[in-house]
Amino acid sequence: MKEIKAALIFVLLVAWMPIITEAQQGEVTLKFANAATAMEVSQNFTKALQAGDVAKMDALLHKDFMVYGLGSALDSMTKAQHKEYYVASTDRYKHTMTNEVYLPLKVTNNWNEGEWMLSWGINTITDKSTGETIVIPYHTASVIVDGKIARMNYWYDILNVAVGQGYTITSPGN
Repeated sequence: MKEIKAALIFVLLVAWMPIITEAQQGEVTLKFANAATAMEVSQNFTKALQAGDVAKMDALLHKDFMVYGLGSALDSMTKAQHKEYYVASTDRYKHTMTNEVYLPLKVTNNWNEGEWMLSWGINTITDKSTGETIVIPYHTASVIVDGKIARMNYWYDILNVAVGQGYTITSPGN
């Protein structure tokens, strides 16, 4: 019986091989002509955020820029909305970025084709009026087009933000 099960599993795996292979046709490389530019643009964006220089941040964005996942939003924001968001944020908070890691990569022959910059770090925001801080681990994935950020996806620990703002988490049974 064990041999029959093993044979069936083997047949299923072999049958699925073309589908698995088809899904993995894209190519990814860490070395490409614009890698240094992508890194510089991303690092300059972070430096501008730390300096509270929203105009400089905005200047690093492509004219057709879109952002996803910022402000715990499930939807997207345009370049103008992004600027408005960060004007409000930098008016209230000082952003200090630490533990930053940047990884440029280029994807070809796939649905997510483009020159990407992945970044990770810690954004410690300090309320300018109260001095209270919130530590936010984050990850971003940005597409760089013509030396500008054309798309940015944010992922960060929203629970740290909520608790840092005084919200409490209560067990459903309480």
